[in-house]
Amino acid sequence: MARNFRYTVAVKSQPSITWYLSICVGIMILTAAVEHMMGRLLFCKCGIISLWSGNIWSNQNSQQLLDPYSFTHVLHGVLWYLLLWLIFGKRVPVGGRLILAVVVESGWEVLENSSIIIDRYRAATISLDYYGDSIFNSMGDIMAMALGFAIAYRLPARATLIGAILLDLILLWWIRDNLTVNIIMLIHPIEAIKHWQMVR
Repeated sequence: MARNFRYTVAVKSQPSITWYLSICVGIMILTAAVEHMMGRLLFCKCGIISLWSGNIWSNQNSQQLLDPYSFTHVLHGVLWYLLLWLIFGKRVPVGGRLILAVVVESGWEVLENSSIIIDRYRAATISLDYYGDSIFNSMGDIMAMALGFAIAYRLPARATLIGAILLDLILLWWIRDNLTVNIIMLIHPIEAIKHWQMVR
């Protein structure tokens, strides 16, 4: 009886999913505030507000809530899930690991919208007209990451890995860019890849 009581108390003391999600939303609000202080615009300066922009060459790329690059953030979520599982395993509940993933992704969003990374993108990748994300798009990127994290949590490891590889390959065919190429071009730009990407 005492054992059952201790088990019931332990289960009830676990934070609810609402608590974890509330923390994540709070982190996103803080990230939006930081980006606003950095001078990022809330929405596209073009005056259009949309949930999706499919043309990576338009002035709405990285300005609307979602775009083709949102799928690279889904892959971020898969990677953060794997990395945090390897580091913490079940010692940290999945909700706690989600919070950590949102913190890491939010940190990247702030860094990505700094002049250092913006200039790097413009110099080394096909993003010649990239001047940073809107806050709207930045929040969409964080939500896309959370989706990828949830997918990795729900699906078997093999299915997640195969799906992640397929998604990265589809992006390479679709927009001539993906998470793998993006990392390569940021770390060690290859001019031949950049020329190939510029062919529309």
